[in-house]
Order: sequence, then C-alpha cells, then structure tokens
Amino acid sequence: MDAGDRGFSSEGGASGRTLPPGLTEEEGLELEMELIKVEDEIQTLRQVLSAKERHAADLRRSLGISPLSELKTNITKGWQDVQTSNAYMKTSQTLGDLNQRITSSNIYLTASATLDDISRSDAYKKTQETLSQAGMMTSSAFSSLGDAIRNRLVELRNSPTFKSFEDKM
Repeated sequence: MDAGDRGFSSEGGASGRTLPPGLTEEEGLELEMELIKVEDEIQTLRQVLSAKERHAADLRRSLGISPLSELKTNITKGWQDVQTSNAYMKTSQTLGDLNQRITSSNIYLTASATLDDISRSDAYKKTQETLSQAGMMTSSAFSSLGDAIRNRLVELRNSPTFKSFEDKM
C-alpha cells in the first residue's frame, strides 16, 4: 500500500482526510511511507517472535520441561524475589516487632495466664473429656449406620426381585 492509497490529500480527497496544518503534501507522503515501512517491520517482528516462541516450546518439550514445571519454577523464583524485596523485609521486620510488643504486653500475659488456668481447671478437663467421648460415640454411630446401609444394599442386590429386574435390563 502506498501513501496515495492511505487517503491523504490537501483538498480532503476521497477519504476525507486532510493533512494537519503546517504539513506539506510532500511531507505527508514521506511520513506515510515511513509509517508503512514501520508497520511492515512490526509485522515482520511479530512473525519472527512467533517463530521463536514455537522454537522455544519445541526445545522445552525436547528437554522435558512441562508447562507445569515451568510455572512451578516461575512461582518459586517470584516468591524468592518477593522475600528478598525491601518491602517484604521491612514488613517482616515491622510485624516481628509488633509481635514482640504484643506478646510482652501485660494484657497478653494476663490473658495467656488466664487461659492456662482455665485449661488446667477440672471443669475444662471434664468438658473436654465429655466432648471427646461424644465425638467418638457419634463417629461410631455413623460408622455403624454406614455398615447397616451397605449390608442392606448388598442384601437387596442379591434378592430374587433385583436379579429378575437386572436380567430384564
């Protein structure tokens, strides 16, 4: 496509496009030619890039590098980059300092001691034991129910009625 086909004209030509003010028709044609050349180069570069990407994919396949392993490598490298970043290190340091302040505060120490006292109390131990037993009994009941249902289905499947129905199918 040449510059004349692009539709620039000083009068507004067939396409209705006119040259910007201060640009001669010759300069407009020159810019159009340069634009065509750059667009052709872009198209060539796209084709070369596509061919290189296909070649790289073939090489990865030949080396046994799967997309999943490549993703894993990228994620691992990305995580390492995050961990070594200034923002991560500063945030980690700030959170460590905050944790230190909280765990050494009077409120935290008092609450922790209270929870320790509760966990050593007889009422807590009895409640824990009762709930544990209830959980085991519930688990056993569901297991028995599952066994009963399974046995009943086996009986049903071996029944003459089911066999007769199965034969007709």
